[in-house]
Amino acid sequence: MANERTNKREKDDMWQDRLISVNRVTKVTKGSKNFSLAALVVVGDGNGRIGFGTGKAKEVPDAVRKATDDAKRNIIRVPLKEGRTIHHDIIADFGAGKVVLRPAPSGTGIIAGGPMRAIFEVVGIKDVVSKSQGSNNPHNMLKATFAAFSKLSSPKSVAARRGLKIGEVVGRRDMLLGVMNNVEVADEEMSNA
Repeated sequence: MANERTNKREKDDMWQDRLISVNRVTKVTKGSKNFSLAALVVVGDGNGRIGFGTGKAKEVPDAVRKATDDAKRNIIRVPLKEGRTIHHDIIADFGAGKVVLRPAPSGTGIIAGGPMRAIFEVVGIKDVVSKSQGSNNPHNMLKATFAAFSKLSSPKSVAARRGLKIGEVVGRRDMLLGVMNNVEVADEEMSNA
């Protein structure tokens, strides 16, 4: 029995959680107004797994606890490159919020603001450049970022989908970049002539 409790405590210690926002909400009834608090929380393990949840209660700690439990039930996996950044550029939107995420070289850090910074810290992304456009509502930004995460794919998953080896997929990308560089050089030579 005690061993089960320590295992549960170790699993809970593995998760990091960040409070994104707390909002006071009101339900208007015939006789009165009922006030409560709504919390938005992200939970991650710092190694590519993340989830978000919402909770509502009369007190802040209860709302945060409910939101954290909800987030732990809605975990997704995010493929990370070298355990520190994303694999490719991605644009996603939700409602009026739009986010642009780009991988960054080592040492860049997290270039993001608002809820997106907390999301990247919790998921384990250490180097990324991001931009949010449109609505700065925390719910829209968070859901747009999760939509971007769901669109991400690693070279391993692309190779499996296409029935190729990882080297072939990455090699094609390098070959394509080489062709693009040759075209740029040729264009430059044409303009200089």
